[in-house]
Amino acid sequence: MTAIIHATLVMRDHYIPDAVLLIEDGLIKAFGPAKSLPIPESCDIIDAKRLYVGPGFVDIHTHSDGKVFFQDDPVTASQHHLKHGTTSLLPALYTSMNTYQYVQSVAVLRQAMNRPECANIAGLYMEGPYLNPGFGCDRTSNPWANGVVKSAYQPVIESAWDLARVWCIAPEREDIMNFVRDVKAKNPNAVFAVAHSAASPQEIEALIPYGLKIGTHHTNATGDRPKYPECRGVCVDEAVNYNREIYAELICDSMGIHVDPYMLRLVRKIKGEDRIILISDAYACDGPVPPGYDGVDDINFDWEGEIAGSKMTLDIACRNMMKHTGASVVDVFRYASYNPSRAVGLLDRGEIAVGLRADLVICDHQMNIQSVILKGEYVK
Repeated sequence: MTAIIHATLVMRDHYIPDAVLLIEDGLIKAFGPAKSLPIPESCDIIDAKRLYVGPGFVDIHTHSDGKVFFQDDPVTASQHHLKHGTTSLLPALYTSMNTYQYVQSVAVLRQAMNRPECANIAGLYMEGPYLNPGFGCDRTSNPWANGVVKSAYQPVIESAWDLARVWCIAPEREDIMNFVRDVKAKNPNAVFAVAHSAASPQEIEALIPYGLKIGTHHTNATGDRPKYPECRGVCVDEAVNYNREIYAELICDSMGIHVDPYMLRLVRKIKGEDRIILISDAYACDGPVPPGYDGVDDINFDWEGEIAGSKMTLDIACRNMMKHTGASVVDVFRYASYNPSRAVGLLDRGEIAVGLRADLVICDHQMNIQSVILKGEYVK
């Protein structure tokens, strides 16, 4: 058994100061104030030194470590995120892949999940194949722009059905319901996300009964549908804000480029504390920094000058969210641990509770990670 002592435990909506947390067989055995929870004899001791102890981060949308894609080097990418507190993650496979590349990448990551160095890989995030080809980075390399064709997509479903926790779609794509039904036929628990889309609210809401419950990188790569020249239209962002069932993913970079700080505060006010998910959307792209982005060092650009994800990990995203919105340590742990784990069905982690996996981080008030514990094992 292991005991974490001198801890300030970060719960879903409060703190427990001067606390003890007991770990046994990789699970949280007990926790509570030190004065009321005796430490068993012969325990291994981890001294939190009065710092915060919260649930490990759950990054449901990340492509890389900022330099190398997961499918190219899963160990390097996994370990990079783990050292920054991400104890569960979903590697994202992008729509620029063709059928063969999707299938091969899934096979690589399936094998990687059996390696101890990749123990934080918890499934896949399929950012495609059927997005709107007019939105997002690397738009000239979209092999799925010409139609929803079963012979092209079915091998991808067959290869990834049991690992893919999220399938991103543009609901406005013609015949997209054929794809949705085939995904659900293979895995009734599949979750869908509206992504790289100019769909109407009605097109999005029609898919909620089929499991659409996430807005991919909210306010990024989405369109507008004004009815009149004088009026702002309603489209993806408005539908995500309006519908309680839909979680809003947010990329929170240091300068508020992906999402303006005012918009972050607005989304937080609209969606509430339990429908926001922080993601890194870390990508690997070496395009030059375009004019007007001087000093930006935590996001990527493609060779056409488009933003291409980030170079962040979730500890950095949490820190930025605190800076831009005034969110507390409790709040950002909820956005980066509890909410994402619930959105994708990882119900055995994401909060401090008896019987859940002992995936934990020890950090200071600015989310600087001091220690990481994965399945009860000290890894940093």
